[in-house]
Amino acid sequence: MEQINILDLSKEELSNAIKPAFRAKQIYQWLYQKYVTSFEEMKNLPKELQLALKKTYHLDPLRIVKIEVSKDGSKKYLFELKDKNTVESVLLPMKQEQVDEEGKRVHHTRYTICISSQVGCKIGCTFCLTGKSGFKRNLSAGEITSQVLMIKRDNAIAENRRVNIVFMGMGEPLDNLTNVSKAVHIFSDIDGLSISTRRQTISTSGLSSQIEKLGQLDLGVLLAISLHAVDDTLRQKLMPINKAYNIESIMNAVRAFPIDARKRVMFEYLVMKGINDDQSNAKKLVKLLHGIKAKVNLIYFNPHHGSDFDRPSEKDMLAFQQYLVDHGVLCTIRQSKGIDISAACGQLHDKEKHDIA
Repeated sequence: MEQINILDLSKEELSNAIKPAFRAKQIYQWLYQKYVTSFEEMKNLPKELQLALKKTYHLDPLRIVKIEVSKDGSKKYLFELKDKNTVESVLLPMKQEQVDEEGKRVHHTRYTICISSQVGCKIGCTFCLTGKSGFKRNLSAGEITSQVLMIKRDNAIAENRRVNIVFMGMGEPLDNLTNVSKAVHIFSDIDGLSISTRRQTISTSGLSSQIEKLGQLDLGVLLAISLHAVDDTLRQKLMPINKAYNIESIMNAVRAFPIDARKRVMFEYLVMKGINDDQSNAKKLVKLLHGIKAKVNLIYFNPHHGSDFDRPSEKDMLAFQQYLVDHGVLCTIRQSKGIDISAACGQLHDKEKHDIA
């Protein structure tokens, strides 16, 4: 009988499967807070239960195949799944540890972990390397959560150190909404990783019908829209999915999306030289976002082998940002991290595949 990935189970599901039910809480704490790699390490469980768990379940859905480390501290992980497919995740240090003059820690390093939700992707964006390898399958909830678990373990990030999670790796999260929403619950479980839903962001290429379904679930997560263009003609060239989900449908879904009054909907705008980086595009973007509590995150295009697009100039990037700010739109420029490693989604997967071949 094929073993079940125990990380696929919510605490409620585990408590229904294992008696007495309080053992589920203990197991969750061993898995997500003490980072154990075997059932034998769960010392407060009876020996017979340890053996029964070992017979029915496994707790290693991923294996680290490769890690690339950037000079800025970013780490790109390539994980191999049980079926030999691979996915990527990235650890991003957002604020370094600080100590005072006496050597006392003022605050810990703050991290964001960017995770994958699918093997490959169906969306087919022209600027993205992930989609070029085609779509293989959805990740299970346990394969999604295991990415964060293994990265925390590998970097000795203490269980009480919270991280931010962004569903922005390989795949379209809303195309795998069932498993992604389950992963959100597992991440936020108080006896597990205890990562608040307010620290979890789901980034979508704009599947408006799925944005509506996500809103109905009311998970409390933040929403990020990969917009990248301000009119349907250009967006359809860059993102063929726009033919099914045009900009108007996306904006309507965003306006109906429930979000914390203190938060904003993030609009990701990948800036490409000579494509969408001029003032006319900035003007259209301001008009498009009118009436939406939005934040725009401008992203430098990260060149990769075989790409038809180039990185914009710093001058044009700053001018684009300034126009938005001058017209009342909160706007930041994402600081490029991991530029010296395989930073773009799909790069490490693609490079490893060619190295093996």
